[in-house]
Amino acid sequence: MNKSEKIRVLVVDDHAVVRFGLVAIVDAQPNMTVIAEAEDGIQAVELYRREKPDVALIDLQLPRMSGLDAIRAILREHPTARLVVLTTYEGEEDIHRALEAGAQGYVIKAMPHQALIEAIYKVHSGKKFIPEPVRPALGRPHPEF
Repeated sequence: MNKSEKIRVLVVDDHAVVRFGLVAIVDAQPNMTVIAEAEDGIQAVELYRREKPDVALIDLQLPRMSGLDAIRAILREHPTARLVVLTTYEGEEDIHRALEAGAQGYVIKAMPHQALIEAIYKVHSGKKFIPEPVRPALGRPHPEF
């Protein structure tokens, strides 16, 4: 990415206030911009198809189609998609399901906004992002994070 290009982000969350906050955080970064917002999984897949963002932030709990199903659908069409799960859930099962579905990042909504920004940068660059407090739930060391 050269200095004039911005990381293009799709924000997917069913709560309007949360989307508003996420958009504000992302758009406050000098080299990021939100290009689209979705409020459910079906809309997420459609907007990903149309807008082809660099990174998508996707909540797990979505109406009409779950975040996990949206991740799977996006990756079927776009195998190189870069996807970050953004959720309130920290359970081991949720983390494993998100990673197995193909998400490259996992951020808890209660974390400082810097974790979200770091996740976008890392996933955009082709790396994985699991924040330190969540890693023990994976059950074994994961040096790639």
